[in-house]
Amino acid sequence: MQSKLIRFFIISASILLFACAMAKLVSSFGHDRVLESHDPVFNISYRNVFWVVGALELGISLIGLVCEKNNLRVALLAWISTSFLIYRIGMPLVGYNKPCPCLGNLTGIIHISSQTADIAMKIILTYLLVGSYATLFLLWRQHKKNHCISMGEAAHKAAL
Repeated sequence: MQSKLIRFFIISASILLFACAMAKLVSSFGHDRVLESHDPVFNISYRNVFWVVGALELGISLIGLVCEKNNLRVALLAWISTSFLIYRIGMPLVGYNKPCPCLGNLTGIIHISSQTADIAMKIILTYLLVGSYATLFLLWRQHKKNHCISMGEAAHKAAL
């Protein structure tokens, strides 16, 4: 049962990350004015932020979809979601109190407000954060259990 849950989380999180990557990368090639304005945390253009973050999201999502190593896949999901959380915490610290333009101009294309997109991205971030750390815990517990079983078997064989 745990294996199916772990697999479900990894695949669903990777698909969400892939969708976010595509939104950023597609938006980065647009002509919207916001792309030339500077990100309040990194002080570089949103276009450059979208390229870098979109490429990272794309790479991690593809690893999540094709790699067989659950520890690597979940660790990368935990790392990027933690990075997003730190970014989100940094926004108000530098005086930025508007919705995150995380999806670029895609919000206008699909006719949703920036506030709705911001709430959706916070929900996705929560899913990625809680899911990745809970999955890391399950994998650690599973590894520990398997290690204890193999140690017990080795001790039993040595006693014979």
